[in-house]
Amino acid sequence: MSTPDPSRNDDELEHHIPLPVELPLTENTADEALDFKTQVVRFLATGVLSAIFDFSITIALQYGLDQQLSLAKAVGFVVGTTVAYLINRRWTFNAAPSRARFIAVVVLYLATFGVQNALYTVFGHIWPEMILYSAMAFVIAQGTATVINFVVQRAVIFKIR
Repeated sequence: MSTPDPSRNDDELEHHIPLPVELPLTENTADEALDFKTQVVRFLATGVLSAIFDFSITIALQYGLDQQLSLAKAVGFVVGTTVAYLINRRWTFNAAPSRARFIAVVVLYLATFGVQNALYTVFGHIWPEMILYSAMAFVIAQGTATVINFVVQRAVIFKIR
């Protein structure tokens, strides 16, 4: 592994950090803001798809592979939020790729992961361990995280240039 060249400034180094994997661009609409209603509908549609990935993986690991519920939820969350970011960045918020946005989303998702995992775990210990109760805990945790994510992404993250 090579060491960074101390004569290069931070701007030069940033251009060598690869962007995260992105969905292909099909039209040139990046950074054209959509109206609030359209963003909410698209965010919720994306959230449903992402939640299906998250919940399916969580339940498969927890009940199919007998993994501890926090670990199962963590893996499901990572897959679900990755799907959500890739779709929301392009389709919901029409934002061009940006390292600053990506880093901000990662920080936000880490925070909402803590909230979501804590809620799922608390309800998982309060209620009997049954798929029905796990589904209810998932909906409460996911709903809370969804509201937090939308507000922060719309008000802050996708305002970053």
